[in-house]
Amino acid sequence: MTETPFSDRPPARDGKTGAPDSAAPSAPSAPPREAARRSAFPSSPGARAFRRRVFPEATAAEWSDWRWQLRARIRSLDGLERVFRLTEDERAAVARHKGGLPVGITPYYASLMGADDPAEPLRRTHVPVGQEYLRLPGESDDPLGEDPASAVPGLVHRYPDRALFLATGTCSTYCRYCTRSRMVGQTGGEQQISARHWERAFAYIEATPQIRDVLVSGGDPLTLSDDKLDYLLGRLRAIPHVEFIRIGTKVPLVLPMRITRALTRMLRKHHPLWMSVHCTHPAELTPEATEALTRLADAGLPLGAQTVLLKGINDHVETLRTLYRELLRRRVRPYYLLQCDPITGSGQFRTPVETGLDLIDGLRGHLTGYAVPQYIIDAPGGGGKVALVPDHIEGRDGDDLLLRNFEGRIYRYPDPGGRIGAEKPRS
Repeated sequence: MTETPFSDRPPARDGKTGAPDSAAPSAPSAPPREAARRSAFPSSPGARAFRRRVFPEATAAEWSDWRWQLRARIRSLDGLERVFRLTEDERAAVARHKGGLPVGITPYYASLMGADDPAEPLRRTHVPVGQEYLRLPGESDDPLGEDPASAVPGLVHRYPDRALFLATGTCSTYCRYCTRSRMVGQTGGEQQISARHWERAFAYIEATPQIRDVLVSGGDPLTLSDDKLDYLLGRLRAIPHVEFIRIGTKVPLVLPMRITRALTRMLRKHHPLWMSVHCTHPAELTPEATEALTRLADAGLPLGAQTVLLKGINDHVETLRTLYRELLRRRVRPYYLLQCDPITGSGQFRTPVETGLDLIDGLRGHLTGYAVPQYIIDAPGGGGKVALVPDHIEGRDGDDLLLRNFEGRIYRYPDPGGRIGAEKPRS
């Protein structure tokens, strides 16, 4: 397979109009070698250099094969030391690990991390440290109360019209702040959610007509084979009252070669289909990730981004401004900035809530509204998502409501008979 240089500009699809391949059915078929070249997933220079240095036994074709990437995941202390110069704290944390949320990093994603810098953002989110074993007040293994809200195993029904379908316990990479660390990657086999669980979930949804919206998550559903995912989506689409299906995934950013032409052709069959992409930091928006997101957008999937707010990783306004601008360029709309859930061992990642409010304040006026997400706390104990917004009301002056804009200036809005702001003394 030939590797070619690749830019981060979304590629044109037919060489003229930028339309998807399917928009030009009259074009002559390419010779087999040319067709293979077009279907090959591009590899950036940094990834190629990393492969040659760390995985010299892997061919270019293997590197671009998502199944090889899954098989070759870095999952042990020896594997980590092959890539990183570990600190004593990291080494000890990996050595003492037991149970769920194992180490698991695709070679591609490891190529983006700082080999010699333990403070590098992506490395910090995936290589364990000793703080992971500290349990702070208020933390729990199931902070969102998903298990009590499970109508049947693997199906969480908290909101009246929505259900969360946990399709698998496997992720291609394991984030150390994972809300479902209690269940993903469990010892004894990652695919612990069985076909029997799926069938019970389908039966429950079929018998519950108020469910109009199903979010397929896990684990990561894009680690499933095309056939299994096709079956799952087809079963949900066949339920008359299910109007919306969403897929929650981090795969386009950590395993972008999974977004094959065959996958996007299959996904098109199940429209209207939406995708929520978990994106953490601008460093993830590589040429490979750009290609993956472009393929999904060209397949007609509306893309939204969820970002977990993480201390020392993305809790700076310039980092988020860059992330959200670049996501929007790739046709991904930021829609949630999530306060880190109080999962056991996550204290190292959680910021004060005022940090999130200050960040949203720093985004408004500097980014288009399309690029400013909602700041969300998922209320512990099963309360659901609660949106928080900065307070821009400064008070009242008679019938005028006093508002503070993004520059800190005060403006008057005529609001006769209104009461909002009356409780605030004028400064």
